[in-house]
Amino acid sequence: MVPFIDLKAQQDRIKPQIDVAIARVLEHGKYIMGPEVQELEERLANYVGVKHCIGVASGTDSLLIAMMALGIGAGDEVITVPYTWISTAEMIALIGATPVFVDIEEDTWNMDPAKLEAAITPKTKAIIPVGIFGQTANMTAINQIAAKHGNLAVIEDAAQSFGATHHGKRSCGLSTIGSTSFFPSKPLGCYGDGGALFTDNDDLAQRMRQIRVHGQAQKHHHPLLGLNGRLDTIQAAILLCKLDIFDEETKLRQSVAQSYDQVFAGTTKVQAPRVGPENTSVYAQYTILTPKPDTLNQQLKDQGIPSVSYYATPLHLQPVFAYLNHKKGDFPITEKVASQGLSLPMSPYLKRNDIDSIKTTLATTI
Repeated sequence: MVPFIDLKAQQDRIKPQIDVAIARVLEHGKYIMGPEVQELEERLANYVGVKHCIGVASGTDSLLIAMMALGIGAGDEVITVPYTWISTAEMIALIGATPVFVDIEEDTWNMDPAKLEAAITPKTKAIIPVGIFGQTANMTAINQIAAKHGNLAVIEDAAQSFGATHHGKRSCGLSTIGSTSFFPSKPLGCYGDGGALFTDNDDLAQRMRQIRVHGQAQKHHHPLLGLNGRLDTIQAAILLCKLDIFDEETKLRQSVAQSYDQVFAGTTKVQAPRVGPENTSVYAQYTILTPKPDTLNQQLKDQGIPSVSYYATPLHLQPVFAYLNHKKGDFPITEKVASQGLSLPMSPYLKRNDIDSIKTTLATTI
């Protein structure tokens, strides 16, 4: 059976370093906000190229903390896309604001800047583009539109695109706030939940740091309403080990993606992912569009090859957002991608014989 995401191979590679890192945390006993958290924040800020990184408990928490720091709440609108994991819109609604959806591009499957401006109203307080499957949205165009409309805040949801670049600048350093996830299956993932926030804005950084510890500025002094959004020290220690090999793993992912690209070159039966000319991708997933995803899924399964249909029900059609009064057909590109999308095995450690087996199976089924 081909692994869909091979975390074991990575763990086998760096197990000695992981064991030492965990033992160090157990020795000093600072399990919450220990020294590894600060070290990770410094390294990640340098990696992204921003002044501040704030480690938090999850990618979901990072979105919530970002909006809390910006003062978003009841009566506000926040624009995002309907083709993403539910956290993006869920946190908008949870904070009391209204999610406003904009359809995605036909080829990158990220927010379509050409459709963004029409969604902006006097109630709009922020825009949350999502870097789906490993590449960023067109952040340059989105930032320009945000600036045109009163310097609207832009929160980049980079849960899947951390490590990617846009015009040579790294994801999470492209807007007001960058937000990412370290869920285990992410290209840079820990062994539990974790996330981080990035910004060059000193005031926002201070607010986000306070919000993640119950709004506390100093012991027993809480000027802000906050939450328990801290990153565990053990997870930070694990991420430090993984960060050492992250760039190499990204190149390996890109190599796997190139192998897939060769299979789909010239065919009109399957739409392969397109990486924008201004972008690089970390290929959190390698996703294709096929008119019969269920059939292809079964054909691959018969050969021991797993595949996954992500976001098959887009957010505007989820029951929890029925109050927004959307209907089928409102976001046609999202609905097409949601109904035809199929993600193939993707890992830096996908073996050559597994890649060849997948390529052979795909060549005979598409």
